[in-house]
Amino acid sequence: MSRIGRKPIEIPAGVEVSVADNVVTVKGPKGTLTQVINPVISVKVEGNTVLVERPNDEAQSRSLHGLSRTLIANMVEGVSKGYQKELEINGIGYRAAKQGKQVVLTLGYSHQVFVDEIPGITIDVPSPNKLVISGADKQLVGQFAAEVRGKRPPEPYKGKGIKYSDEVIRRKEGKAGAKGAK
Repeated sequence: MSRIGRKPIEIPAGVEVSVADNVVTVKGPKGTLTQVINPVISVKVEGNTVLVERPNDEAQSRSLHGLSRTLIANMVEGVSKGYQKELEINGIGYRAAKQGKQVVLTLGYSHQVFVDEIPGITIDVPSPNKLVISGADKQLVGQFAAEVRGKRPPEPYKGKGIKYSDEVIRRKEGKAGAKGAK
C-alpha cells in the first residue's frame, strides 16, 4: 500500500469537501477549488476525514493513489491556510512597484516589465526588492512565481535577477579566477 495514499486527510473547521462522480470540490475561507480525480481511484468523505482508496495493486493504481491523496490534501490546506512564494530582486536599480492590479518590474532592460495579477493570485510588494505571491491553489502559485522569476533569472557571476527567498545561487568566480590557475 502507498504510505501517502493510506493516510486520511483531516478536514479543518470551516472547510467543506464534497465528491460527485470523479470531481472533488473543496470550499473554505480562501476560496473554492475543484479537481477531477481518475475514475480508478475512489474518494470517500467520512465525518471530518477524507479517505482515498484504490481497487488493486496495479502500477497505475498505485501511482494514482498517492497523487490523488496529495492533490486533495493540497486543496484542503490551500482553502484553509493558503500558499505563498516569496521572491527577492537583487541588482543595482532592480526593483518592483505595485500599481493597482499590476506590478511594474525594473530589471535592467531598456523597458519596464509589467506583470498582471491573475484570478486566484494576489501579488504583494512589501519592499522594492521583495515580492510575495499568494493564493489558494498550490500549483497556480508555484507556476505564477516561476513565470515572474523567468522575467530575469539570477545569473551566477553577480547574483543579479529574481530568485526565490530560500534559493541559493551558486556563484562563479569570473575572468579573474582563471588568471590564478597558471
